Amino acid sequence: MGEGEPVVLLHGTPFSSYVWRHVARALAPRYTVYVWDMPGYGASARFDGQDVSLAAQQTAFTALLDHWGLDRPRVVAHDFGGAVALRTALLDGVAYDRLALVDAVSVRPWGSDFFRLVNAQADVFATLPPHLHEALVRAYIATASHSGPRAEVLDALTRPWLGADGQPAFYRQIAQADERHTAEVEDAYADLDLPVLVVWGREDTWLPIDRGERLAAAIPGARLHSLAGAGHLVQEDAPAELTAALLDFLS
Repeated sequence: MGEGEPVVLLHGTPFSSYVWRHVARALAPRYTVYVWDMPGYGASARFDGQDVSLAAQQTAFTALLDHWGLDRPRVVAHDFGGAVALRTALLDGVAYDRLALVDAVSVRPWGSDFFRLVNAQADVFATLPPHLHEALVRAYIATASHSGPRAEVLDALTRPWLGADGQPAFYRQIAQADERHTAEVEDAYADLDLPVLVVWGREDTWLPIDRGERLAAAIPGARLHSLAGAGHLVQEDAPAELTAALLDFLS
């Protein structure tokens, strides 16, 4: 959508491109905005045995940029998408014009206490009755927002993880999360040679702000911009402030 130079938005887990709806519309008057649902997320296909690891998402993103014919796009990446964007640049050599990392999975340790528990016991959680699974997913997603998401937003974020395909997909993506995929690139952050903005919600309980401070310190010239009153899901907690920070950085 939109006109102008390309900006690509990457979502995180357990989310989808839906979280970028407000920011995408705000950027569209100045930029051509690209959004996508990673394999296994949102409206994309989900199936037994699917590889939805960080390495697989990196491969998909590199191929997608080539498919779109984008050369040196501006990239904005949230959560898990941050690790995908960093791996794509550092391991696949894909060049960006600039990179904004929003509460990004990037430096170890990462993942909430619940995320790490499910990661270790995914097979057990996958056997939950559907009504208990839905209650668990809704409660988990709600903790990503400091103020608490509106009912319709929580419904939209929960819906992809329900049903015969959605429930196993939810535990599959957590089970395949592995810190080795960030360990492989953390030492290379110092090699990044492009403008980088690190945006973080000060009230993020999933990835506390010290992770953002460490990430910004590891990348030469990176700037940290913290958002008061925002948790991990900054797109819902502080959409106007996030959009303003991105518009200033991307221009």
